[in-house]
Amino acid sequence: MHKTGSHSDSGQVAASWETYWQGTGDAGVYTSGGVSHPAILGFWDEFFRTVRQDYGAPRIVDIASGNGAVVERALAALDGEQADFTSVDVSAAAIANIRSRFPQVHGIVADARSIPLDANGFDVVTSQFGVEYAGMKAIEEAAGLVKAQGRISLLLHSQASSIHKECEDSLGAIVRLKESKFIPYASRMFQAGFHACRGADRAPYEAAATRLAPAVKALESIMAQYGQHVAGNTIARLYSDVDRMHRSIQRYDPAEVLDWLDRMDGELDAFEGRMASMCESALDARAFDRVCAVLRERGYTAMHAGPLYAPGQGRPLAWALVAIRLVSPA
Repeated sequence: MHKTGSHSDSGQVAASWETYWQGTGDAGVYTSGGVSHPAILGFWDEFFRTVRQDYGAPRIVDIASGNGAVVERALAALDGEQADFTSVDVSAAAIANIRSRFPQVHGIVADARSIPLDANGFDVVTSQFGVEYAGMKAIEEAAGLVKAQGRISLLLHSQASSIHKECEDSLGAIVRLKESKFIPYASRMFQAGFHACRGADRAPYEAAATRLAPAVKALESIMAQYGQHVAGNTIARLYSDVDRMHRSIQRYDPAEVLDWLDRMDGELDAFEGRMASMCESALDARAFDRVCAVLRERGYTAMHAGPLYAPGQGRPLAWALVAIRLVSPA
């Protein structure tokens, strides 16, 4: 999924996604908001099967490609040698990752609101949880890339979706984690603890452990409210790993422990920015109707427009919009 930037602070949000795609999530956290649900994969499989039937060698552009989820589904459904595929993302790291995995795919680093590609030049335009981050201007830009008889297919964040609820919970949990100062307090406790293991005075270590205790309680409260899996298991992992290392502090290398905590702390702001941008970009019913209206004004007829549900779930996963451009562009 990804990330063209939120409406209010696109530079900061773009930076948070750039950090993510560069792989500074090596700490193994902050991966909430994943969208590999079978119903989402099935949506794209069905769409690209139709594309394969209706277009001989389609020209396709995927906007806000992120980790290449749509690219992967498309190439699996299509004959990769017969499709001309272009990925667009504001993150250079994301595009570099896609190009390394799929050398046959063209990559362009660009804002979704201003894409340097020919208007009316593509058979298919797609986006999964990305184009809406840049607002209605990006929707208009995407619509303008499709030629007559071409199609646009979008999965858009919905305020009513289970993904939106997950992002809201993750955001709330991370805000509370930061407010607790758990990581800074844990780092100071370990620093003093490692010194004590080497024979230094234990008083600073005991004082640091006392200061950490309320933050530990805060994490327990967060998990009680949101569940242990909130924020991609971030809270639970911090809680359990710090406790485990503390109980056997003599067995651990001080530099490795402190570096791990420092990387975790450095990821917090970026994670918070991503979750905030996900929540902000989610569309209510009125906003989704505006998206549909933009396409109608540009000669599109909707083939599907509405919530995408998973079987047996009360909340939708996303807004799904598939439309064909029947009227030739002016």
